[in-house]
Amino acid sequence: MTVPKHWSLGAKLALVGLPFLLLALLSTAATLWVSWQLDGGAAAVNEAGRMRMQSYRMALSIGTGETSALAQQVQEFNDSLATLRSGDPERPLFVPWDDTVHTRFASVEQDWARYRARWIDGKPSALQELRAQTVTFASDIDAFVSSIEAHMAHWTAMLHLLQMSMLAMAILGAAVLLYTGYLFVLEPVGQLKQAIEKIQGGDFDARVERVTSDEFGTLAEGFNGMAEHLQSMYRNLEHKVAEKTAQLEEKHERLESLYEVTALVAKATTLDELAQGFAKSVARIAHADGVAVRWSDQENQRYLMLAAHGLPGAMVNDELCVNKGDCHCGADAVGPGLRVIPIREIEKTSLQHCAKAGFETVVNVPVCQHDHLMGEVDLFYHARVNLSPPERSLLEALSSHLAGAMENLRLNSLEKEAAVSQERHLLARELHDSIAQSLAFLKIQVQLMRDAVQSGNAAEIEKVLEEIDTGVRESYGDVRELLLHFRTRTNTEDIAPALETTLRKFEHQSGLKASLSMQGQGMPLSPDLQIQVLHIIQEALSNVRKHARASQVWLDVHQQPEWRFEVRDDGVGFVTSDNPLDETHVGLRIMSERAQRIGAVVEVISTPGHGSSVILTLPRPAHPMPPTAALSRETSASEA
Repeated sequence: MTVPKHWSLGAKLALVGLPFLLLALLSTAATLWVSWQLDGGAAAVNEAGRMRMQSYRMALSIGTGETSALAQQVQEFNDSLATLRSGDPERPLFVPWDDTVHTRFASVEQDWARYRARWIDGKPSALQELRAQTVTFASDIDAFVSSIEAHMAHWTAMLHLLQMSMLAMAILGAAVLLYTGYLFVLEPVGQLKQAIEKIQGGDFDARVERVTSDEFGTLAEGFNGMAEHLQSMYRNLEHKVAEKTAQLEEKHERLESLYEVTALVAKATTLDELAQGFAKSVARIAHADGVAVRWSDQENQRYLMLAAHGLPGAMVNDELCVNKGDCHCGADAVGPGLRVIPIREIEKTSLQHCAKAGFETVVNVPVCQHDHLMGEVDLFYHARVNLSPPERSLLEALSSHLAGAMENLRLNSLEKEAAVSQERHLLARELHDSIAQSLAFLKIQVQLMRDAVQSGNAAEIEKVLEEIDTGVRESYGDVRELLLHFRTRTNTEDIAPALETTLRKFEHQSGLKASLSMQGQGMPLSPDLQIQVLHIIQEALSNVRKHARASQVWLDVHQQPEWRFEVRDDGVGFVTSDNPLDETHVGLRIMSERAQRIGAVVEVISTPGHGSSVILTLPRPAHPMPPTAALSRETSASEA
């Protein structure tokens, strides 16, 4: 039996359009080739016309005796002959050679040889015949150009013929494609449209006859199947509606359950509150008789009961901590995901509290976070249960919410601990870099006081007392500055108000006049960067107050191309060394350490007797407000 061959719609359209496509490609290629030849011939005509002009120029040079220009013109004429002889594909330039063109080109070369031998190489003294021979030579070049143009006329006629042929093929192809489109596409679509209109009118007996073996035939079969299905659904509409309503109610209950657990997770602040609330919610959602929420240790060897609901008190007390393998709960899962355990049909374990309490089934739901087992939720039932796939999916989703909430509580606790540790570290660093230095100095002075008292040297005692008094005053000033740093507040958009406040506090504390100058318009600094900049400026002002003996201080701020802060004074200055950040320059070292944490650079310029300058230059940010977690934590600690 011969199986009839079925042609698809694409194959039919391709079979109809392929000949026209091939003809169009061939015609296009022929048109391009003829155009290429015409371009080359036109360039050859231009080059030959240029030779004619060159012949007259050479005659003029011979008549006037300009030998230097004549040599260059001869070279140009030879180059033109060589170009016409071999062609130039890059321009393009092609001479359409035939017998006539060859003959006339050979005549031009012969005339050029005679002309060059007599008038250029021979250097004649009489020039009476120069004009006539030049005209004869130019006429031979004109004849060569005419032969090229005659040849190009044939190519032009051929190009017009190809263009007319392509136009005729386009018209014929469009007509054929329109007809085949109607035959293969529009007519089947019309039949489908008529059948659809009947279906819309309520006639579910409407069908489409399969008249072709292509995709529209397949579509007709699909339409007929859909019509039969619609007819069946229409006959059983009430049953379908009830079934869909039940499914929607089930999905609605699942969404409510997820929303309830999500709200519980968002409000819970402690692990005990979270576990107790989750146990009550999941017992109601899963219709369980009892629920136990267990937390596992790092090695998953012990399971601690965090919360229980609906379980006997004795069972809760006996299973506060369960070792792995002692019970059905806390055992290694056979496979990933939820397990339904029939209690009385499996191997008995050392603990049988759930069986003694009358439970028949326990559902074990692992609580996992990033493939790590954090614990489990056990649901106890007095009857045999078998969970459906949607119920399994719901319980696994709820356990995933619980795992995320437990992990968030752990991370929040770690974050608080890290914040406290960071704050303590900041306080320790500030105390070490400021007050501890002064206390160490006072300790030395106390020892010197003891020695002076023992020796009875009144002058030495007076001197040491003066040093101790100075050290106590400086320590008191350091404490006040440290408290001032901790109370510093920034503006989220503009640092200028904070700088103004800092200078006013400095004026009140030191009695010196301070001026602020802001230049340029730059992107705002983030609050964490602002607090570090203010601390560095405050440290620079503190150095001015302690050591500069100045009468005025200036703070210059440049916002473009990068942020640049300069604290200047008119004090006594000092001699800068190659290593200014040694133990004797605590303030400079503090400023340098702060600058390194934000990627900035601190420069110190000072001249004895002419004051000092501390320049802070911030790096150009890749984006306006770069988040820096470490600086944010330090800012929160310093604002505390």
